[in-house]
Amino acid sequence: MNGGTATGVLPVVHSVPTAASIGAAVETAYAVGRVVDCHLIRRGFNDVYGVALEDGRRLVARLSAVRLRGPHNNAYELALLAHLHAQGGPVAAPRRPVAGGDCITLRAAEGPRALAVFEHLSGDPPGEVTADIERTGAGLAHLHQGAQGYAGPPSLYTLDLAHLLDRPLQWLLSTRTVDAALHADFTALAGELGARIRAMPLLSQAHVHGDCHGGNNFMDDGPDGRRRAVFFDFDDAGPGYLAYDLAVFLWNRLLRLSSATLDNDGTEKWQAFLRGYRSVRALPEPDFDAIAAFVSVRHFWFMGEFAGRAPAWGTQALPATWLRRQVELLRAWGPLTTPT
Repeated sequence: MNGGTATGVLPVVHSVPTAASIGAAVETAYAVGRVVDCHLIRRGFNDVYGVALEDGRRLVARLSAVRLRGPHNNAYELALLAHLHAQGGPVAAPRRPVAGGDCITLRAAEGPRALAVFEHLSGDPPGEVTADIERTGAGLAHLHQGAQGYAGPPSLYTLDLAHLLDRPLQWLLSTRTVDAALHADFTALAGELGARIRAMPLLSQAHVHGDCHGGNNFMDDGPDGRRRAVFFDFDDAGPGYLAYDLAVFLWNRLLRLSSATLDNDGTEKWQAFLRGYRSVRALPEPDFDAIAAFVSVRHFWFMGEFAGRAPAWGTQALPATWLRRQVELLRAWGPLTTPT
């Protein structure tokens, strides 16, 4: 590097397009009528926009970000959502562009990015309401049940150990804040974890949501007037371990405590989630037992995804002090058994 003056346009890692440009793209490419308002809902793993139409309807537009895993998985995701919605599944239905296909491609400063559009879901997250958490568990079981007959485009990704553990570990190890000691610790922990799961009895597979931690579903009143959970953000969906899909919720409860055990409130919420799931669908014992191990798998996936965002979010998205605490947490989770 030198101290000279930069000339021309600087390369961009990640841009956040204006809401007006996204609204114009939706109005042009989708048969939705006139867009009267568009605003950024959140930026994160993807950029998500709320779209208001002249006739009062609302949509959600998601602009996929560049991810280390590879290209977006919209063909599979949107076909799976359409399959679930056709069965009355509690999901955000996808909208198709006028020109066909599953999404449109927009030219952003950093390169082409895919824009997918979905129906807007009303309601609020389940939060800490035990009955709503039970409904969330039941809703996830309905998704697994309904997806059994899916026969659309295959997923680009399978949520196996290579996808959830091995590759995220490599992304994590490559981040600048991982020193030699952390490199050795994370490598050893991931090795032990992978060996533990590979030695388990054959585990059930399903089309899984991949991110059901309680923040990717709302509660609303269904067609029959009964309160239910409705799901969105299937960006990390794919065929994979059933146990992993349930472990994501338990991981979220344990992570907020930074503990290897649930407190009384966490135990109540976890039992409600399980009770809801089992009210719809059986949970085989080997899969139930495996949930505890997949809590740690989820954490490696989570850290790997953050490591992959370092060019846009900075190295201090994973500071060394925080990483050292995660080593201790993963060690504490090592002997964890699935809470009953």
